[in-house]
Amino acid sequence: MSFDFKVADLGLAEAGRHQLRLAEHEMPGLMALRAEFGAAQPLKGARIAGSLHMTVQTAVLIETLTALGAEVRWASCNIYSTQDEAAAAAVVGPNGTPATPQGVPVFAWKGETLPEYWWCTDQILTWPGGEGPNMILDDGGDATMLVHKGVEWEAAGQVPSTTEEDSEEFGVFKDLVRETLSADPQKWTTIAKGIQGVTEETTTGVHRLYQLAEAGDLLFPAINVNDSVTKSKFDNKYGCRHSLIDGLNRATDVLIGGKVAVVLGFGDVGKGCAQSLAGQGARVIVTEVDPICALQAAMEGYQVARLDDVVETADIFITCTGCYDVITADQMQRMKNKAIVANIGHFDNEIDMAGLGKVSGVTKTEIKPQVHEWTFEGGNSIIVLSEGRLMNLGNATGHPSFVMSNSFSNQTIAQIELFTKIGEYQTSVYTLPKHLDEKVARLHLDALGARLTELTKGQAEYLGVDVAGPYKPDHYRY
Repeated sequence: MSFDFKVADLGLAEAGRHQLRLAEHEMPGLMALRAEFGAAQPLKGARIAGSLHMTVQTAVLIETLTALGAEVRWASCNIYSTQDEAAAAAVVGPNGTPATPQGVPVFAWKGETLPEYWWCTDQILTWPGGEGPNMILDDGGDATMLVHKGVEWEAAGQVPSTTEEDSEEFGVFKDLVRETLSADPQKWTTIAKGIQGVTEETTTGVHRLYQLAEAGDLLFPAINVNDSVTKSKFDNKYGCRHSLIDGLNRATDVLIGGKVAVVLGFGDVGKGCAQSLAGQGARVIVTEVDPICALQAAMEGYQVARLDDVVETADIFITCTGCYDVITADQMQRMKNKAIVANIGHFDNEIDMAGLGKVSGVTKTEIKPQVHEWTFEGGNSIIVLSEGRLMNLGNATGHPSFVMSNSFSNQTIAQIELFTKIGEYQTSVYTLPKHLDEKVARLHLDALGARLTELTKGQAEYLGVDVAGPYKPDHYRY
């Protein structure tokens, strides 16, 4: 068995396999789906291009997809989030060795450059033999964007010029498409025609999909996994409640209790972050543009303020809005000495890292990987984590396995839905039906020792629901 791959070190596979084995115990949803669907092989014939953080938990997802019949090629969706031992274990597989790998093609390592990152994304969409993927599993929408922009620019016959307004990464992205356009002027158009659908993991990627659909530019059906309740209310809230503190502690070892922490954004991610910081004894301040979220924060006991009013006095700043320039270079210069600045939203532009690098006289010192001190001319400095990218994955290992079992059970079910029900999904964006959301929750209750109360037939009739569910209407907000 021979296949292409690129990871840091296959010698790490044994360490990764031990971690996978423990993670499987904490991922009852995925293991239950293997048991339920393994014999039927519903994903046989699926060729999945996966772009999602290459962690131990993702390796369990990959091996669930292959256990259900799929072929997979995988890359990480963040330059810092790969766990190299997990990538090695996925390539070697449960029955292979570093000398004779028997797993799946993975293109990911921690600390990729931007050109390397986009090369890896290109690799998962470029299958040997020219057949191409027929499914995408995406986190943040980069693989989906590469196909869509590729098709658009192939139709135009050229890639737009790179301008000063483009971010460094978008410039790299344009360079990649220029290369593919030169080598094969119809590469992305051909690939797009073979794709049956995409399942999208995160808020930002889902936002991109809805924008494409509204503009009439979406090329294939999409399932919005993020807005499954058992994803957004669990991964986004409870996952961040766990992994934010983990990242802060591993990066800085700074005591959080008694400090003033500003959480920028009070959506599901912000709610989890605020809980975690408050649980450590921090005095939490929330910034918000949405009056409903602002009122929720106030009713939870948090001070709601504008960043400019607290930027000079707070100790820790955490962005989680999904927007850009949430913290500007000018605001970072006004922060107190040794303030910690970090992002737990998907992309790297919530904190103006490009602007920070252009500040006159600023110097950057690496304290350790993904922890940098930026010192201004006056002598004050700030500590920036993971270059403004996801700090819970850059500085730690992301969300815990149990939470990711919820998210990845939704991903697996969504892949089965799109792949096995060709024609039932039009070129639009969908969410999984409520009964499947409840199924994912059920798969995790026994592991926590939770016992559900059962409705009587009379009670169910009184409420107007089935005894077996679903128990809430689609418009219900948990």
